[in-house]
Amino acid sequence: MSYPYQIKSLEDYHKTYAESIAHPEKFWFDIAEHFQWKKAPSSLDDSLNWNFKEPKVEWFKGAKLNITENCLDRHLEKDANTPAIIWEPNDPEEHYRILSYKELHFKVMQFANVLKNNGIKKGDRVCIYMGMVPELAIAVLACARIGAIHSVIFGGFSAQSIADRLVDAHAEFIITQDGAHRGNKEIPLKNVIDDALMQCPFVKRVIVLTHNRMPVSMIKGRDTWWETEIKKVETQGNPICPAEEMDAEDPLFILYTSGSTGKPKGVVHTCGGYMIYTNYTFVNIFQYQKGEVHFCTADIGWITGHSYILYGPLSAGATSLMFEGIPTWPDAGRFWQIVDKFNVNILYTAPTALRSLIAFGDAPLEGKKLDSLRVLGTVGEPINEEAWNWYYEKIGKKKCPIVDTWWQTETGGCLISNIAGITPHKAAYATLPLPGVQVLLVDENGKAVKGSDSTIGLPEETVQGNLCLKFPWPGIIRTTYNDHERCRQAYFSTYENLYFTGDGCSRDTEGNYRITGRVDDVLNVSGHRIGTAEVENAINMYVDVVESAVVGYPHDIKGQGIYAYVILNNEVNDEALTKQDILQTVTRIIGAIAKPDKIQFVKGLPKTRSGKIMRRILRKIAEGETSNLGDTTTLLDPAVVEEILAGKM
Repeated sequence: MSYPYQIKSLEDYHKTYAESIAHPEKFWFDIAEHFQWKKAPSSLDDSLNWNFKEPKVEWFKGAKLNITENCLDRHLEKDANTPAIIWEPNDPEEHYRILSYKELHFKVMQFANVLKNNGIKKGDRVCIYMGMVPELAIAVLACARIGAIHSVIFGGFSAQSIADRLVDAHAEFIITQDGAHRGNKEIPLKNVIDDALMQCPFVKRVIVLTHNRMPVSMIKGRDTWWETEIKKVETQGNPICPAEEMDAEDPLFILYTSGSTGKPKGVVHTCGGYMIYTNYTFVNIFQYQKGEVHFCTADIGWITGHSYILYGPLSAGATSLMFEGIPTWPDAGRFWQIVDKFNVNILYTAPTALRSLIAFGDAPLEGKKLDSLRVLGTVGEPINEEAWNWYYEKIGKKKCPIVDTWWQTETGGCLISNIAGITPHKAAYATLPLPGVQVLLVDENGKAVKGSDSTIGLPEETVQGNLCLKFPWPGIIRTTYNDHERCRQAYFSTYENLYFTGDGCSRDTEGNYRITGRVDDVLNVSGHRIGTAEVENAINMYVDVVESAVVGYPHDIKGQGIYAYVILNNEVNDEALTKQDILQTVTRIIGAIAKPDKIQFVKGLPKTRSGKIMRRILRKIAEGETSNLGDTTTLLDPAVVEEILAGKM
């Protein structure tokens, strides 16, 4: 069984894309008819209200729905016993769990009543800091059920990073667990939350799931056990929890992402447009067929997990596989073992994971059939040709199309991607924009690059520019929480009437787009965006650091590594130990994900006479381009460059 809005052929793609560009409001209005509404969008003329100057985007405002009725309730008549979530634990010796749509629906309503019992109501912000367990999905959907705004924080972030996010969202409620398994490590999640709450006395309630039975502190009046709260609901009898009526433009969740300043941005997505867009892109890009098993290897703490483990697949009635562990434990064949164990049809993972697995050679693939696979996908960063070819040949056996998806936290869902088996794939290219997505490349002055506009013809030769979007799609960011001006500055102020992605991009003569990397002060490390200023602020917190500058450089596994140039306030006796101290400081303030791969101690940084750090020069040195640094005579102290070159790692 397919979906009525699923693209069926290359001709159908071109026809659909043309229609979506000519009449975008009608295109999405017609798609919206396939969902369950409490009050359906009533007028085509009122379906979209937008301008990129303020910015302001509203899709289907005034229409009423609850996203969980679309993810759960509407599937109960025909698909109640269909697996909604398959959960594979960290330890392959432990038993997996399968939750049918009926069971997931029951557990979500049950926990939604737990939230209500603990004083949580529509509009409240709820921080969720958990490992990849089924209860994480249940908690997210329970928040959506009652209209609370969930903010999931990746389990690798530090106490300070959590505190920053709690303060920004003024989240008075937290859902966490005692600890999480990750490979051969145990992560003390509740202890990290306790450290964060030293700065957040406004938090009223912490609900704690028992998972790995780590010892934790439980504060009377604030902390309560998940299991205890479930028992209270059970004694109350009826577990039914009616779905809260939400406006299409009511906030669904806040997800924090790094920017070019040190403070994380709380990206806000709303209920109606986000639901429609994640569903549409899921069923089309992967050409999902009912009954198939979709395995997205991301963490729900990132947007990929929100959109393509939970909301996209569940709203489509799909079977979504959640994995608690990592691809290299207990050995580098874990992904392939999972694929065979559950007959996975769609595998969606990150180039970083693929590059790390390539390093183990072919031995982990021995004895693995992988014959259930139909579609392969990549997400998070551009994939290099070597990894693409290995994925295609070794994992897909040259039979599975690879969808190379480009998108961002702010876009809600994929914007540029080939459609599996429908539009051609091309190694290292995201290829074509999806219906409703209007792409434009511009030069540094904001002038459109000839031949780059996806709505007008093809270029005569490959062209390059900064990647922008001309028109809103339903999943676009609405605001940054509590700071709309920051949203405008970050995405809509660089080029007039355009959404600027921060990425560079090329377009070939066949219309295929290829992402060339970030052009702003944001790094893409293992598919995760990290602001250089955020890392510099953390480094500068170390007691002996005067100043630092952080740039990206090519990394064989991560795609982009972090290179830090650091000025100390005095000589150190043990440079290696000082570097370890700095790494520990960054881990404490942000999390291990932001640790620099290389630290070079320097006496000074290349600055203009106005005091601006010339990152262009530092980036070239880190990348090894030492013979073409450009004009350095305008620097305040040109000799600094020679000194940095001499000490390059």
